[in-house]
Amino acid sequence: MDKTLRAGRLATFAYFVLNGFLLGMWIVHIPSVEAHTGISHAVLGWLLLLLGAGAFAGMRLAGPLADRYGARKVVPLSAALCGVALALPGLAGNAWTLGPALLVFGFGNGCLDVSMNTHAVQVERGYGRPIMSAFHALFSIGGVIASLVGAVTLSLGLSAATTLGAMALLGLVAAGTASRALLPPESVPAEEAAATEAAGTERGTPSRIWLLAALAFMLMLSEGVANDWSVLHLKDVLDAPEATAAFAYGAFATAMTVGRLLTDRVAARIGTVAVVRYGSAVAAVGLTVATLAPVVPLALVGWTVFGIGLSGCVPQLFSAAGHADPGAAGANVSRVAGLGYLGMLAGPAVIGPMTHLMPLNLTFLLPVAFCAVACLTAPILRTGAAPASGAGTSPARQQA
Repeated sequence: MDKTLRAGRLATFAYFVLNGFLLGMWIVHIPSVEAHTGISHAVLGWLLLLLGAGAFAGMRLAGPLADRYGARKVVPLSAALCGVALALPGLAGNAWTLGPALLVFGFGNGCLDVSMNTHAVQVERGYGRPIMSAFHALFSIGGVIASLVGAVTLSLGLSAATTLGAMALLGLVAAGTASRALLPPESVPAEEAAATEAAGTERGTPSRIWLLAALAFMLMLSEGVANDWSVLHLKDVLDAPEATAAFAYGAFATAMTVGRLLTDRVAARIGTVAVVRYGSAVAAVGLTVATLAPVVPLALVGWTVFGIGLSGCVPQLFSAAGHADPGAAGANVSRVAGLGYLGMLAGPAVIGPMTHLMPLNLTFLLPVAFCAVACLTAPILRTGAAPASGAGTSPARQQA
């Protein structure tokens, strides 16, 4: 294996860990920032929409920039911006300063998200086999590291401004250090680039990319439901104590991380289409079990199975979008990631109002239906869904 390619993969791992870490550091300090700024839960909820809006804008911008200038330039700049912006919420003194801080932090996070996924597609193409899911697993591990670091700093009584400022400096150092190993832009023959540009001008975005984006919206909304409502499900529906209810999200998150660490090997054997088809089917079964479970242990099993099934699906969608057109990988990843991110944000907005019409657990039948749709429409990943064979993945298995 080429040393440059291996180094590029390790650098990409570093940026995924860094992204998960920076985002996780903000999450664990939300209560401190809320208390320091003196805002209510309701105001915080509205301000978090600015973080989401900034992330969406960053995603839409970073993709085309990565295509034009190369992910090697865009990734470290995005990571540096995200790192610096992490310090801003800790410095905010009220809602009027916290809002812009979250907007900038969200923008940096969105830029880093899309640009590092674009570089991951390039690395995956070099390896010639599925490796995307492992990158996403490292993002989750970055969040775990953030939770541990945050627990220590908070127990020491350090302020959010101090901790987030220190972590911002650490992020800058990490962004600059890992940048040296990023891969140079892929060379696309002039004739092929001209043909791609002309085809893009005539046809616009291929409908298949929007179908992948729609699937990302549905599956990431389903993931958002687990993030936002799994603990409340055990507490409010099954009357579990708060400490026990917390295991619902813990079981889901652990299953997601472990599943993503294993998915690449599974995808190399059975193909990316099969991963999405059977993974979303397993997720639908798991969430159905959690929805209908009469007791806490069975509900925990359901949330665990849901996480295992869902774990490998979204990385395959990102990979398929990136490989569909090497010359527009960044733009296509930004479309799929952007709509998927909107789906994750839409989870609370969709499920919340539904609880006025039915019990909370029955609202989960909506993401169950979304998982079923993903199972039935998985074959849209077939064309260009995986890197070319040559490193152990046969075309037949890619198309399974």
